[in-house]
Amino acid sequence: MPTASPVYLKTAGDIGKLVRARRCELGMTQDEFAGLANVGRRFLIELEKGKPTLQIDRVLSVLQVCGYDLYGHRR
Repeated sequence: MPTASPVYLKTAGDIGKLVRARRCELGMTQDEFAGLANVGRRFLIELEKGKPTLQIDRVLSVLQVCGYDLYGHRR
């Protein structure tokens, strides 16, 4: 199975765009995707809009459902 190229995320907005794009690729509504990620629809909306003050554990849950891993890389 091919591995996707890493995506450099600099802002909460970058994470939101990534999540929205993946949700749309999967053909899921915000309600469906939020349920799968065990977060509320309002949370998902705020994440996709790039709200910078969301709970990191819930963001990580959404990223997991998207199929993304989060890595720290020292510059």
